[in-house]
Amino acid sequence: MRTATSAPADPAAAQQPGRRSPILIGLAAALAWSAAAISAVAWADVGDWVETGSFAVGTAILAATCAVLPLLGRWLPRGAARIGQAGPWLIVSGLFLTAWQLGSAKFGWLPLPFFPPPQALLEVYVDDFAPLGQHLLASARLLITGFGLGAGFGFLAGVAIGWSRRAGYWVHPVLRFIGPLPATAWLPIAFFAFPSSWSASVFLIALASGFPVTVLTWSGVASVNGAYYDVARTLGAKPSFLILRVAIPAALPHVFVGLFMALGTSFSVLMVAELIGVKAGIGFYMQWAQGWASYGNVYAALVVLALLCSGSITLLFKIRDRVLSWQKGLVAW
Repeated sequence: MRTATSAPADPAAAQQPGRRSPILIGLAAALAWSAAAISAVAWADVGDWVETGSFAVGTAILAATCAVLPLLGRWLPRGAARIGQAGPWLIVSGLFLTAWQLGSAKFGWLPLPFFPPPQALLEVYVDDFAPLGQHLLASARLLITGFGLGAGFGFLAGVAIGWSRRAGYWVHPVLRFIGPLPATAWLPIAFFAFPSSWSASVFLIALASGFPVTVLTWSGVASVNGAYYDVARTLGAKPSFLILRVAIPAALPHVFVGLFMALGTSFSVLMVAELIGVKAGIGFYMQWAQGWASYGNVYAALVVLALLCSGSITLLFKIRDRVLSWQKGLVAW
């Protein structure tokens, strides 16, 4: 996540290499990915890796794309600009894959099974596409349910504490006692008290996500400028209008900060729950693969998990930019 304050003084300086010589950067990226493709076919594999040919074809296609798109910048300006902007990362990733390929599949410098070659991950995606997709859907379902319940309850509790002193009197002590505790500390009680491991995991994720949303929503409601309420009361606003149309909209920036914090915490609890009790999900799949020493499956699942985390945060950012359009561009992901 980057903020506007961390940007360079000259906005054009951040993308100057891509704008100065996109063709040269594209050619350098093409050479890096061509090296990955050549390394896959130039030497024989140490082990039996089925997808070596597919890996070579895929890297060769990406190398050709990096070389051709900048040359077509007149007709495809967006594609050429993206190659120019992502060129340094493309170069580094191509060289990394080449070194990984040589050190694992070709010369055996990296010990197996702990460091499988990149085509081993490709083999997992080809062979285990359906099971991995089912585990991904199970993790997403568990995350959405737990995070939705926790964020919803935390939002309501935060509004109540920030608005009502009576609610703050009763809820605040409970929040101070339960909130700082790690959600994983409730594992023994949760798996005993709930009828299934899935419902216990939903409770733990909701508990972990509810605390930051409650605190940040409470802070946002409590910090609303009192002049807003005075103006609304002068115009005849009722308490319900003050809450729904004044307090909550003014507190939304704080609410989204709490949601981002809650989402990160939810992923941590999700992995713990799936590793311990839930019988489906990315965490369960990783534990099963590690038990069979299938580290290619473990790394492939890690990539899928990273995409799930990044995609969830990206979606939340898009919602934030739509709801808080006046803050769009202030914080980018």
